[in-house]
Amino acid sequence: MKLLLTSSGISNKSIHNALVELLGKPIAEANALFVPTGVYPFRGGQYYAWNPIGGDAAPRMCQLGWKSIGILELSVLPSIDRDKWLPTLAEADALLVWGGDPLFISYWMQQSGLTDLLPSLFGKLVYVGVSAGSIAVASLFAEAYSAERSCAGNPLTSEEIVFSSAKGEVSGILVTANGMGLTKFAVITHFENEAHFASSSTNAEKWASNLRVPVYAIDDDTAIKVTDSNIEVISEGRWELFTPDKTTNR
Repeated sequence: MKLLLTSSGISNKSIHNALVELLGKPIAEANALFVPTGVYPFRGGQYYAWNPIGGDAAPRMCQLGWKSIGILELSVLPSIDRDKWLPTLAEADALLVWGGDPLFISYWMQQSGLTDLLPSLFGKLVYVGVSAGSIAVASLFAEAYSAERSCAGNPLTSEEIVFSSAKGEVSGILVTANGMGLTKFAVITHFENEAHFASSSTNAEKWASNLRVPVYAIDDDTAIKVTDSNIEVISEGRWELFTPDKTTNR
């Protein structure tokens, strides 16, 4: 199993080097497939899906200099014969899973059959997650929303929770759900990013306490590199590890 779980894509040299190490060859010699599915539940999601392909985020994702890159749209796979798309996936060196809604990503990973297929492809394939694409890989994950979500997915719990912010207390909805089951730890992304209302250290600790599993909170310059059972934090920024009995600050 080879995973590179990021908050904002390949955002610095350290994360770039970790990706090359997982690939086992230069990016210029690697084939990638990009998954935009997770952004569709949001208003303007169709425009957000373009950002990592040809917009501001492209240098951190689709325009890294891949030998070739294609789009793998999870929601259409159930309507296509598997022998039409599975060979392309089997030939890929990297699966780039963009952010959005982890409930939606987890749902379509299951519906498309990728949740079951990916373990058999990990001898070669590197899973690169961004934001929700990183969150959804866990056996159990949580996500904070500013309001109730209405999209495909099967949350286990949904509860109102009060988060602290620079503008005072903010009410949100914390949803927990079963993910893809690739890791036994969970991830909180965009750590200490003011644009994400629940991402402060205090809020992340409150968030993590609802999961009772190890939780890595990572900022946009940090990634979690997973090789089989080995877990390594790659960071030029800030991160924290929350466990049921203690917190590790970095």
